[in-house]
Amino acid sequence: MYTPHPDRYADMPYRRTGRSGLKLPALSLGLWHNFGPDRPVDVQRAILRRAFDLGVTHFDLANNYGPPPGAAESALGDALKADFAHHRDELIVSTKAGYLMWPGPYGEWGSRKYLLSSLDQSLGRMGLDHVDIFYSHRPDPETPLEETMGALHSAVQQGKALYVGVSNYSAEQTRDAARILAELGTPLLIHQPRYSMLDRRPEDEGLLDALDELQVGSIAYSPLEQGLLTGRYLDGIPDDSRAASDSPFLSADKVTEDLVGRLRTLDEIAKSRGQSLAQLALAWVLRGGRVTSALIGASSPRQLEDSVAAIGNLEFSEDELARIDAVVKA
Repeated sequence: MYTPHPDRYADMPYRRTGRSGLKLPALSLGLWHNFGPDRPVDVQRAILRRAFDLGVTHFDLANNYGPPPGAAESALGDALKADFAHHRDELIVSTKAGYLMWPGPYGEWGSRKYLLSSLDQSLGRMGLDHVDIFYSHRPDPETPLEETMGALHSAVQQGKALYVGVSNYSAEQTRDAARILAELGTPLLIHQPRYSMLDRRPEDEGLLDALDELQVGSIAYSPLEQGLLTGRYLDGIPDDSRAASDSPFLSADKVTEDLVGRLRTLDEIAKSRGQSLAQLALAWVLRGGRVTSALIGASSPRQLEDSVAAIGNLEFSEDELARIDAVVKA
């Protein structure tokens, strides 16, 4: 039987999410990849246990995570039953709905029909009566935002979610969502944007400013830019890498000689700080406290440990930030 480490809360920083009472670990575990039938169950469970031992109390999912869709939620449900049955109240479990999940006109986007049906299915797969955070995974251009936000509000009113969030919404859409939810009486807790040293859109397009203004938390996904910022590509494209596969998320033509040169320079900056490139990238996202938490993935407990070690140095000098900007923005 799994017994969590007694000092699991000793080192991980916990940051308040917006103006709520909820704190999230600086690093949260995303179950987007590595949690499905193509991965050994013992490795999946070892990753989850090690995460909790290191103070990573937040497990982030979506209905379509796997592969196949739903597999990650099912895997977490099995792990919750086997290892975390007595620790549910120490965990934050989040899920989302918005992308294609089943055939037909009610299997994706942001209708009330889809969102609440999806949440019921997610709860069934995880064996839970509620999630801590339920997200609208993407804005729906054809469904009124009032309907989508109303569905999130209903999830809270029904006791199936404690908090609600949005993901992939623009600054303007986020302001509108927050206003509608406030009028309904369910505050917008958090936004999940894509954000990394190589993807500055939340800064450039005013999203972080909007979240500051609204006092809404944020959790960054892809802080390692689909693996580009892990150091795997410092010598080109490895045969077993995502860029070498048919992945729709990172193609080989993105890994140019110019990019590899920039990654090597960033790696030198990381070494000067006593960090790996991945640790530098995670620390950069978390710098200054504007981002509540950064999502990390892991294919092994060791990879997880390397990522969590980033919390050992989250401070940057002005010179370091300027050097990073000079590399990325050149």
